[in-house]
Amino acid sequence: MNPKMKILREKAMKLPLTPGVYIMKNAKGKIIYIGKAKKLKNRVSQYFGSQNGHSLKVRKMVENVDDFDYILCDSEFEALVLEASLIKQNMPKYNILLKDDKGYSYIKVTNDPYRKISAVLQKDDSNSQFIGPFTSSYSVKQSVDEANKIFKLPQCNKVFPRDFKKGRPCLNFHIDRCMGVCTGKIPQSEYEESVNEALKFLEGDVSSVIKSLEKKMQTASENLQFEAAARFRDKINAIKNMQSKQKVVTETDESKDVFAVASNGDDVCVAVLRFNGGRLCDSEHFFLDGEANGAMRTDFLMQYYGMRNSVPKKVILDEMCDDSELVEQYLTELLGKKCTIAVPSRGEGVRLVNMCRENAFEKLAQKKGRKGTEIRALEELKTLLGLENTPEYIESYDISHTAGADNVAGMIVFKNGRPLKRAYRTFAIKSFTGQDDYGSMREVLTRRFNEYLLKRDDGEEEGFGKLPDLILLDGGIGQVNAVKEALMPFNLDVPVFGMVKDNKHRTRAIAQGGGEITINDNRSVFTLVSEIQEEVHRFSIGYHRKKHAKSGLTLSLTQINGIGEQKAKALFKEFKTIKAIKNAGVEDLQRVKGINKDLAEKIYLYYNGAENEEYGNF
Repeated sequence: MNPKMKILREKAMKLPLTPGVYIMKNAKGKIIYIGKAKKLKNRVSQYFGSQNGHSLKVRKMVENVDDFDYILCDSEFEALVLEASLIKQNMPKYNILLKDDKGYSYIKVTNDPYRKISAVLQKDDSNSQFIGPFTSSYSVKQSVDEANKIFKLPQCNKVFPRDFKKGRPCLNFHIDRCMGVCTGKIPQSEYEESVNEALKFLEGDVSSVIKSLEKKMQTASENLQFEAAARFRDKINAIKNMQSKQKVVTETDESKDVFAVASNGDDVCVAVLRFNGGRLCDSEHFFLDGEANGAMRTDFLMQYYGMRNSVPKKVILDEMCDDSELVEQYLTELLGKKCTIAVPSRGEGVRLVNMCRENAFEKLAQKKGRKGTEIRALEELKTLLGLENTPEYIESYDISHTAGADNVAGMIVFKNGRPLKRAYRTFAIKSFTGQDDYGSMREVLTRRFNEYLLKRDDGEEEGFGKLPDLILLDGGIGQVNAVKEALMPFNLDVPVFGMVKDNKHRTRAIAQGGGEITINDNRSVFTLVSEIQEEVHRFSIGYHRKKHAKSGLTLSLTQINGIGEQKAKALFKEFKTIKAIKNAGVEDLQRVKGINKDLAEKIYLYYNGAENEEYGNF
């Protein structure tokens, strides 16, 4: 707890109820957080009240606040813009900070008589023209390569007209990827026309380039210039062929950026897909710390476009950001004309958001060394069940017995969507005999959380000392209610749900206190829950069979006069099998605790005596 909390709250309560920006500082006077507020007093005072509603990141920030300053603004919009500017200048520790470390790329156009187009990482020639900067070197290089191929521009190191007819044309000419300027047969006017068309193409004006080429082809054909018409036709076909290879296209030509967020605990990945002229022209992703909410999306958009030299006509989000009207106003001013922010509910927009979200989950999974489907399943399970946190650590329980005999339970753990077998545990039911699945589950969970109370201060990352994010029981509403009843005395906030099977023993729903949640329509959640249910059933059945087999064998030993259950267990612990006990000599049997010479002889005679030959193959 921050020792200055009371003083800071008193200061915050004196702030005006006007828009502004607040600046949090640590004991050294360093700025650690910058935020905006519609009403400064209300917003800032929230930090220094109860910490229960704050995320872990906010609580850590508050612990380090020694003082704060503020700047009054005339409007919410002014506060939004000022906040973005101050964050960019000061890079505070607890703000979302986008580090654009990809570098910038340029399209270079030389000023030679026969201009050449290339992709470069920096302005390396004061005599050339540079278009950019662009944030994606990959997309710039790919686009320049496409333009040079379509318009058959030279990509060699020759300088024209100096190198006309000096050597034979290269391979590109022979495979029809270069018009062969080196032959000296291409007029400069025709070459310049191709360069201009290529630059238009690179600017994204593909449709006008095609229309221009079609018009030129028609004119050449009418003038019986069939070779020229064929060249124009080939360029048109090359552009259309390139577009057909581009799998990601939109129904409209308007520029748009698509944003989607994937989160797993405190790790967040924001993916961006940028479309121009109906084609996907760039993709980016950013890793952030914190909570994926509307405020995070607002901060991200403000910083993202503060680093960019272009704003699209439309911004598509997976979920709406806070202060969307203000952010839209800011982007409109940057663009110089109307920019809209939208969250699609159907059609193409939903398809693009889903594709963007898949990319975000995949990038996040790669960072964590997981699969994208595993990360996404946990996030969708969180949403489906209405959980506050991502269920990274899931415990599941199942009861197994034979007509009420040898009651046992199995506990399995799934961590980040995968089985964590070293954390598996087994329970032998001790409080009663007979068949009572509800009573068995109550006993198991009571014992499990009694262990938690004993070990919770040990800082365990797994095992009984760790509180699970979610408990899934193999059973319906009755099992859930039984466990919730058992957990009440512990005063622990652990979500508990049941896994319901159909009449063919297949997972069909998740049970909660008020009914059932269907999961068949959500493939990733269905797969995860089915895997958990099958695994906990397998584990508990396996333990039960093992215990039941030992129970049956132990029973045969207890038929020997003087051998009770405890001594039978001691014999099995030492020899492991009936066959080993049968083959043991009297001296070997005497080494077992509690087995004297008299008992050892009885055991030996029971399995090896002539009067008991009927038991030979037991």
